[in-house]
Amino acid sequence: MKLLFLPVMLALVVPTSGSALASSSEWFEMEGARVRLVTSGAPDVEGRLQGVLDIELKPGWKTYWRDPGDAGVPPTIDVSANPGIAGATLDFPAPQRHDEGDFQWAGYDYSVRLPVTFTFRDPAAPSTIDAYVFLGVCETICVPVQATLKVDPASDPDKVGDALAVAQAFAMVPPPAGPEFGVKVVTETGTKTALLEARFPGTPGSAELFIAADEGYSFSTPKRVEKDGKTFFSVDVTAPTRKATGDGLRYTLVTDAGAVDGLLPYF
Repeated sequence: MKLLFLPVMLALVVPTSGSALASSSEWFEMEGARVRLVTSGAPDVEGRLQGVLDIELKPGWKTYWRDPGDAGVPPTIDVSANPGIAGATLDFPAPQRHDEGDFQWAGYDYSVRLPVTFTFRDPAAPSTIDAYVFLGVCETICVPVQATLKVDPASDPDKVGDALAVAQAFAMVPPPAGPEFGVKVVTETGTKTALLEARFPGTPGSAELFIAADEGYSFSTPKRVEKDGKTFFSVDVTAPTRKATGDGLRYTLVTDAGAVDGLLPYF
């Protein structure tokens, strides 16, 4: 079943005249879902403030991981309109692999809370946050959605419900990969096919590998291969012509014993 894309919708979520901003935004309602931004506490000494992009899906609808794969719109958050905020970073719980016949995609078919970390330039002078959010939600039709969600973290920094939502979301982020639970590159052949070895607890047949394309890279869906009692993933790689400048390619390894996040070197 191919997914059809509707034209992008633009919405601005702001308080009505005379109303006070809160530490969580109003819900922005869209077809198949609604979304809001939640913050909790105050910035730490380095200016970091935790929050959540709360995506509530209706039954039968889905949304996407940091790299959807063959189709979809990855969630993004932009705070460049805020002079006092240096940036915002989204994290993700372990995704699922979905097969739509002609293509596969990575994401969630249930409501999900994406952790977000805001970095204030001056921790002692936090300000309101205007966050421009772009994401996609799908049933048989995909709806790309834009919304500006506005919050004032200092208005109610100790709200119990907000603090719980943020803590639960961050607890769902996979821990860092290590030697006994993670992935390493075994062989690579230019921009052709790479072989990656996966080590993990749990059942070999349950393992799924998700690699986030970045810096101009693209990947096929990793294929699991069992050989000599070990688990490998074969993936076709198309590398950019320019040299990558980041820290590496982010991946999530998911098994029936849990999940981890890690970095692969650039091919």
